[in-house]
Amino acid sequence: MARASLPMYDLPEVAAATDAWWGGLARAFRREGLPDVPERLRREGTPLEHWLAPDLLFGQTCGYPLTHALAGRVTLVATPCYQAAGCAGPEYRSFVIVAAESPAIEFTALRGKTCAVNSADSQSGYNALRTLVAPLSRDGRFFSQVVASGSHRASLGLVASGAADVAAIDCVTHALLARHSPAVLDGTRVLCETAAAPGLPYVTAISADEERLRRLRAGLRRALDDPDLAAARDALLLADAEVLPLATYDRILELKMAAVGHGYHDLA
Repeated sequence: MARASLPMYDLPEVAAATDAWWGGLARAFRREGLPDVPERLRREGTPLEHWLAPDLLFGQTCGYPLTHALAGRVTLVATPCYQAAGCAGPEYRSFVIVAAESPAIEFTALRGKTCAVNSADSQSGYNALRTLVAPLSRDGRFFSQVVASGSHRASLGLVASGAADVAAIDCVTHALLARHSPAVLDGTRVLCETAAAPGLPYVTAISADEERLRRLRAGLRRALDDPDLAAARDALLLADAEVLPLATYDRILELKMAAVGHGYHDLA
């Protein structure tokens, strides 16, 4: 049996909706003649283990790993589109978050402050913020300290508690929390937004041939059009999906190199 994994927006609050979405996808994939479609999502193990598994049928990753650790090691299927502030079709951005009582009005007021990031391989939590900060950096520095939180939720908690002054949060994650767990956002506010980038893509194993890719895309379209999945899609803010050329994701590399061009290689 192949494996499926949808870890990127699998918050506890929407786990049931994620499972329902996968159930619908699985039915659609079987209708398209794909063999060995798993009944359930795989949640044990790390996302990287799933993405690189030779038996990966369907997964979701971040654009930064797609262009770095996974470059040439997975096959792009499609890019989902979300109904969330900050999204436009298959593009999304990050919200720069500060404490609700922060006096900051402009981003420059955060110079010398503490920044929280979910991980260094995140487009939304790291690379997008690096691009925003780079023109303002001096001798490769802007913040006094950068702390790794491990997740967007944890970054929000650090900002709300005063343990960090700023974090960049994926706008879809922010919208999901606003709908399903608004208390997580208490004590924070949006200061500004980062540049847009192509959203978090659906992928399959690098070994997938054109026929498998065609069936996956047809199954995805079938599931997106299935009225029985409307409640699951709504809970996940999932509106559509587009098939983008892989080169579209070069935008993420361009954002990184723009920061490097300012001498700002890493958030610091």
